[in-house]
Amino acid sequence: MEPTALERSQVTPPCADELAGRFPLTPNPHPASEERYRRIMTDLRFGVDFTDHLVHAHWSAGEGWSGRETRAYGPISLSPAATIFHYGQECFEGIKAYRHDDGSIWTFRPQFNEARFAQSARRMCLPELEPGDFVAALVDLVRADAKWVPTDPGSSLYLRPFMIGTEPHLGVHPAAEVDFYCIASPSGAYFSSGFEPVSIGLVRDYHRAGPGGTGAAKTGGNYAASLLPQKLAAEEGYAQVCFLDVTGRYLEELGGMNLFVVGEDNTVLTPDVSGGTVLEGGTRSSILTLLADRGYDVRTSDIALDDLLDGIASGRYTEMFACGTAAVVTPIGCLGVDGQRIEIPTGEVTRGVYDELTGIQLGRVEDRYGWTYKICDGENDR
Repeated sequence: MEPTALERSQVTPPCADELAGRFPLTPNPHPASEERYRRIMTDLRFGVDFTDHLVHAHWSAGEGWSGRETRAYGPISLSPAATIFHYGQECFEGIKAYRHDDGSIWTFRPQFNEARFAQSARRMCLPELEPGDFVAALVDLVRADAKWVPTDPGSSLYLRPFMIGTEPHLGVHPAAEVDFYCIASPSGAYFSSGFEPVSIGLVRDYHRAGPGGTGAAKTGGNYAASLLPQKLAAEEGYAQVCFLDVTGRYLEELGGMNLFVVGEDNTVLTPDVSGGTVLEGGTRSSILTLLADRGYDVRTSDIALDDLLDGIASGRYTEMFACGTAAVVTPIGCLGVDGQRIEIPTGEVTRGVYDELTGIQLGRVEDRYGWTYKICDGENDR
C-alpha cells in the first residue's frame, strides 16, 4: 500500500546513545519507597501510578525551546489564566517501552509518534519540538526510570509526552508560552480481561470529530467529546463506543482506537484516514503492513454500517477488532446497534495479528521492518 503523508514524514532517529543527555537528569531526592515500588509493580494497573521522574522543556515566542531537564515527578504550577484551561491548546502522544527477555528496554516506532506529535502540534497552533527532542525525551526518561519497566505478560512502561499552552491570557490567540512534558506509568493490560472479546456500542447522536476539525490530531478535545457517549454506552454494558461519520452512514473509529473488519474472501477493511476526521494510528499502520505481507487484500475505504450489518448476518464479514497503542489488538465480540446486540466471532486473523505484533514489540518475533528501537541495555536497573 502507498504510505500516507504522515508515514512519509517519519525520520529515522539516531541511536539512543547519541540522544541521551539532551534532557539532563537531576535525580529525584525522594524516590518511591521500596514498599511503594513493590506494591505498584505487583499490582499493575493502566495509567494510575507514575515513576520517579518527568521530562520538561519550555518554549517562548521570543526564545524558542530552552530549559530541557529530567526532574522529579510532581505537581506543576500554572496560572489560572493559562491557555490550556480556557481554550484547550494542547496535544499528546502515547507510546510504550518494553522489557525484552535479556533485560534490555525497547520502544516501538517512535518515529511515527514523533511525526504525529508534530502534526498535532501544527494543527493546534503549537510549536514543533526541535529535531530529535521527542525521542531524546523518551530515552532520558526511560533511562532515569528503567527499574519501572515491568516484565509481567501484557505489561509495559506507558509513556505520555504532551505539550500545553501555558501563557496566562484570556484573549483567543495562540499561546506565546508553551511547556512540553513526558511522564511514565508502569502499566498492565488496558482491558483487565486481556486478549478477550469486548463489546462495542455504536452511537448515532454524537460524533467524535467533523470535516475540517481536529479529528486527525491527538488532542484532548477529541477525547473529551467522546466521554459522554462512552459513559452512556458503559451504562448499557459496553466497553467502548464506536462513532459514525457526520452523515451517519460510515464507521470511523472507537473512542480511543482504530478498527478493522475481516471478510471471508481474504479481505480486510479499515476506515480511510485521508478525510481528516480519523486519528491515524501507528498500530493501525503496522497491522496494515503485517496483513499485506501475509497476502491479505487490505483496503482502506469507507465502511458503510448497513453493509457491515448485512455482511455479519450473511457471514461475509467474519471478524472485527480494534487496535491502538494502549490495547494493541482487541477482538470485538459484540456490536450494539439500535438496541440490538450482534455477536461477532473471534478468529485467526485477529489472534495472528496480536501474536505477531506483540512478539515483535517484545523481541520474540523477528523485526523484519526495523520498527523496534533500543533505549538501553537495562542492566543493574532493578
